[in-house]
Amino acid sequence: MSFPAPATGRLDGAEHALPVRVYYEDTDFTGVVYHAAYLKFFERGRTEFLRAVGIDHRTLLESADPCAFAVTRLAVDFRKAARVDDALTVRTCFRRLRGLRIGTRQRLTRGEDLIAEAEVEVICIRPDGRPRRPPPELVHSLAGGLAGATP
Repeated sequence: MSFPAPATGRLDGAEHALPVRVYYEDTDFTGVVYHAAYLKFFERGRTEFLRAVGIDHRTLLESADPCAFAVTRLAVDFRKAARVDDALTVRTCFRRLRGLRIGTRQRLTRGEDLIAEAEVEVICIRPDGRPRRPPPELVHSLAGGLAGATP
């Protein structure tokens, strides 16, 4: 019997907040977070948001009508440097679900300081990589937080 992993972080209305710590592996040789590490932080935020509303990647992939995600658009604005040992928060809000596309807005903060923000668009795909509509359980789980939500 398989049990879903518990969600990390907290859901506050339409926004999910995930605490993350910057490790040495996330940084360049000067101790500043390397730009690609921000993408990992944002990915973790989206995953934990889904887990908090009862959706996990394994269940989607192992269902009778399997589904996974592919990023189709990603725009990141870097505002301030994050450094090794910083305690950050990834704030994720699912903003729209239109046809095949799911849009999110994410912010990475250190206390009140905005470190980076991202607009990410994903689509649902079948295991063979072909696009598909999001499954009803995903639409239902996200529907409550989509209307007018902005982090």
